Amino acid sequence: MTTPPQSIPDETQRLKRAVEELSILNDLARAIGSTLNLEEIMQTIVRRSLRAVHAEQGVITLVDKKTQEPTKTLVRAMVSSSDHVEFHLHQALLGWMHLNMKPLLVENPQLDDRFRGVRWDEAIDTLVCVPLLVKSELKGALTVYNKKEGQKFNIDDQRLLSIIAAQSAQVIENARLYEEERQFIKMQEEVHLASRIQLDLLPKEMPKLDSYEIVGKTIPAQTVGGDYFDFIRTPDNRLALCLGDVTGKGLPASLLMANLQATLRGQTLVAGHPRECLSRSNILLYQSTSPEKFATLFFGILDSRTHQLSYSNAGHDHPFLISTDGSLRRLDRGGMMLGAFEEATFEDESVLIKAGDVLIVYSDGITEAMNTKGEMYEEERLSQLLVSHRDRSPQEILQSLVHDVQSHVGNCPQSDDMTILIARRTK
Repeated sequence: MTTPPQSIPDETQRLKRAVEELSILNDLARAIGSTLNLEEIMQTIVRRSLRAVHAEQGVITLVDKKTQEPTKTLVRAMVSSSDHVEFHLHQALLGWMHLNMKPLLVENPQLDDRFRGVRWDEAIDTLVCVPLLVKSELKGALTVYNKKEGQKFNIDDQRLLSIIAAQSAQVIENARLYEEERQFIKMQEEVHLASRIQLDLLPKEMPKLDSYEIVGKTIPAQTVGGDYFDFIRTPDNRLALCLGDVTGKGLPASLLMANLQATLRGQTLVAGHPRECLSRSNILLYQSTSPEKFATLFFGILDSRTHQLSYSNAGHDHPFLISTDGSLRRLDRGGMMLGAFEEATFEDESVLIKAGDVLIVYSDGITEAMNTKGEMYEEERLSQLLVSHRDRSPQEILQSLVHDVQSHVGNCPQSDDMTILIARRTK
């Protein structure tokens, strides 16, 4: 059948537009298929969408389906060819897309009954929003705002953007998954690096000191923990005993731990008393770390000739000193945690370690170890075990304590690092 003469111009225009659309889609496919960079892909799609429908601004918004807020923005890429303030995808529009998951053409947002009561930016005259769907699941939306020269978007614009979105959604999702995998691999590398740093910081062997048996152990809750213990020899052949808990986990905690160790080792060599060592260390940590980074610490210096233990406690759990008769003493002199405030003062005191006395320093991962009923191990149970095992060697006490804590916890995952340092005067 012959086409009526009056429809030939329309058919020609339709074919011309079809060729242009095929060219746009073909160029877009080549452009986004040559990279796995998510930001680059999204920017390319937005730029070419603007040119395709002659829009002033465009944005791709990816939503986070893993959270309790299904419309929470995960990633956003914006391109603007105008001087207007950049528009952000309105939460109401994103909610509509989440519920309907189909293309949306809005000729006048201010008067659209579908968004009654929604306050739009007055500069938005018209918009088209199309879903990015992968296996019928909404991954995001492509939105363009304000057609150039004051025109309105039409059904053809909506159709073309829908095709662009359908062609691009899987590419975007693949790039996003690739980015997640890269981030996961990077995180694993950081965890392994932090673990190596932490292991290098911990003592390689237990110290040998006349008339004393000393052991220490840390059990991280994760691959990398925030607990720290150390033994430092002083120039006059005394031994500094350190046990601390730094904020955070992973690489940041390991770096703070390294900073703390270096600071303490340097100050132990020049400070005459524990209070001086902690005061100087506090200033150095405060000046070299951000305010939210701090550490609790027990710091003691043991003289094996006089059997005096000089100590100061920087916001840490108070250690136990157990006598042969079973009496307990808590070592509570000190001050606040290290690195939290620049101006901090510390007290110290000296206690006599008698033959048979046992010193137990621990982190809160011991007393706060929780079972499936939400019950913590607590200090009372800890003190009872220590008193009943006071005549045993430090290694036996340590093993019994770890076993008792793990029995209390049962199948409940370990929630915090557990670190123990035990010293016993043998004669």
